[in-house]
Amino acid sequence: MGQTLAEKIISEHANKQVKAGELVIANVDVTAVQDGTGPLTVQEFKKLNIPVLHNPERTILFIDHASPSPRKELSNTHTVLRDFSREYGAVISDVGAGVCHQRLVETFVNPGEILVGADSHTCTSGALGAFATGMGSTDIAVAMALGKTWLKVPATFKIEVNGKFKDGICSKDLMLHLIGMIGADGATYKALEFCGDTIENMEMSERFTLANMAVEAGAKAGLFIADDKTKEYLKVRGRADKYRKILPDDDAVYERVIKINAWEIEHTVSCPHTVDNTKKVSELEKIKINQVFIGTCTNGRIEDLRVAAEILKGKQAHPDVRLLICPASKDVYLQALDEGLINIFVEANAAILPPGCGPCVGVHAGTLADGEVCLATQNRNFQGRMGNTKGFIYLSSPYVAACSAVKGYICAD
Repeated sequence: MGQTLAEKIISEHANKQVKAGELVIANVDVTAVQDGTGPLTVQEFKKLNIPVLHNPERTILFIDHASPSPRKELSNTHTVLRDFSREYGAVISDVGAGVCHQRLVETFVNPGEILVGADSHTCTSGALGAFATGMGSTDIAVAMALGKTWLKVPATFKIEVNGKFKDGICSKDLMLHLIGMIGADGATYKALEFCGDTIENMEMSERFTLANMAVEAGAKAGLFIADDKTKEYLKVRGRADKYRKILPDDDAVYERVIKINAWEIEHTVSCPHTVDNTKKVSELEKIKINQVFIGTCTNGRIEDLRVAAEILKGKQAHPDVRLLICPASKDVYLQALDEGLINIFVEANAAILPPGCGPCVGVHAGTLADGEVCLATQNRNFQGRMGNTKGFIYLSSPYVAACSAVKGYICAD
């Protein structure tokens, strides 16, 4: 019986051939925490009374969710991570370096590896052909100590996308369409394996967006075949030697196969307060917005900023709209500066935020007032997500976000 990508990668790390539904203990290549989950992980690690990290060079502590810190309490939790890094030799990614998921694909994760992180969007790295998944802080503490984790091998949904997108359509539209189709719990504890000529023709940034939001359908992981585009991405990032190609078997067993025609995808948004509450932009009335947020681990890459800049060049945000731009990492920020994108945004009356999560989690920056509406390129629109349970969050692609920032209401032209 053939194997899926998830089964193949986990088999290598469990030192035996595995199949969906099996409980296994697997070796872990990379572990990661962020400033929201990291302090609890540190606490649990110390309870184990193990004096050293199993692999300190690949244990990464990210300060990105409240970056820079807006309160003394959060500053104290940051100190916990910095002190742990110094004591145990773990890698610290500090204020201004960027969002953990972007930093992981830029620097730390390679095809065929297993990454476990104390953050649900750890699945972003699956676009590199790795098995990347989020776990609780205690599980990550054990993985940091032992270099192993336990998990159930997920069954796989094959997501086959073929054809060409219409002009202006982004992979974010595709993912929102898929989540709207199967529901926020439609792929609970499954692996989503993306394939088809649309996927093959996608740039890595678009694949990262799809993998990032796999968990919004309940998935354990989002996986892609590492191909020539993956190889080139790794080469640019100085990791050409880490490239390897892993293919699913032709007779792999999938729990479900979903086929999508890319040409049929339209500009799509998620309406409050769930990601699967999706509608086509063309179906919406002119929903006025108070804030537009372009950034995050979902759509804060240089390609996303280019899309927004092309629309915003020579224009200004609507006077009733606050436009916030947040590069996903320091490298993205520097490239945006070199390409003149930041100039375009500032001239459009945007506020530029330091690399990190920014307003997405509602800890600092961009908190909504009662009754306000934000259109964001992030991955979640749960009630209270941006710091106010009386706020309303719509999710969209960078294209729709930029168009809407100019018009003052959600639109795609």
